[in-house]
Amino acid sequence: MSLQEELENRSGNKCELCTATDSLSVYDVKPTITGGGGMDGSLLACETCITQIDNPEETDANHWRCLNDSMWSEFRAVKVVAWRMLSRLRNEGWPKDLLDLMYLEDDDLRFAKESGDHLDESEKIIHRDANGAILQAGDSVVLIKDLKVKGSSLVAKQGTAVRRISLDHENAKYIEGKVGPTQIVIITDYVKKMAEKE
Repeated sequence: MSLQEELENRSGNKCELCTATDSLSVYDVKPTITGGGGMDGSLLACETCITQIDNPEETDANHWRCLNDSMWSEFRAVKVVAWRMLSRLRNEGWPKDLLDLMYLEDDDLRFAKESGDHLDESEKIIHRDANGAILQAGDSVVLIKDLKVKGSSLVAKQGTAVRRISLDHENAKYIEGKVGPTQIVIITDYVKKMAEKE
């Protein structure tokens, strides 16, 4: 059974956020490296919800009143996205009240905070590559110089692709990613963001 079919069964063929029944597809909660993807890190969502999750400037606060129900979901991905959207909309008033009622386990809350939706714009740490391009969790980067990996004999060679990076939310210069089997911290000055098609 495919992931889409499993999620359709779980949701009863409805968007797990707003219960719409049209234009449903699998949405992997980013960043997949720390918890998204697969049955536990994905949800079935309609085109309207996905568009607004991925494009904050298109967010229609009234659409998200549906979170009053979906925030109580037993499924991790649904709870995480509900928390993120309520956090993003908290200045509307009513989402702040719902956030106050919501409870997430520590691991789920850490995962939910990966998006930075709970931060004011002035608090957000922006990660930029060597060319100044903004890096986001889940992006792929390429190393622009050989890097010695602390605590090992490994040297990550220039030109090595690091896929699905995660961001350090306390330091704009640090990202994490896998080079071979090893998870390493990389300084953003030594990477270049890869275009989607690379």
